[in-house]
Amino acid sequence: MKTIFAVLVAVFMTGSVVHAEETMGQKMDNAAESTKDATKKAGRKVKSSAKKAGHRVEEATCMEGDVKCAAKKAGNRVEEGADAVGDGVKNTKDKVSE
Repeated sequence: MKTIFAVLVAVFMTGSVVHAEETMGQKMDNAAESTKDATKKAGRKVKSSAKKAGHRVEEATCMEGDVKCAAKKAGNRVEEGADAVGDGVKNTKDKVSE
């Protein structure tokens, strides 16, 4: 009786492993892909933050006159907005391509 019970338990345990949705290899691949995407996203954020900080320093030290400084400031804001949109598109593209 104990032998039959042990065999039944073993059969049911192997059956649950066989019907797994993902193998360990697939789980590792998915984890690696999500880490890669997170790294890309973080890299884009660091780059845009550095660029933004550079623009702020440039604007704070502008000595060319109010009109020219305002024009530079506006140009910087437009450039930062375009970069933000581009990064958003790239992040969405990365997410969709998963």
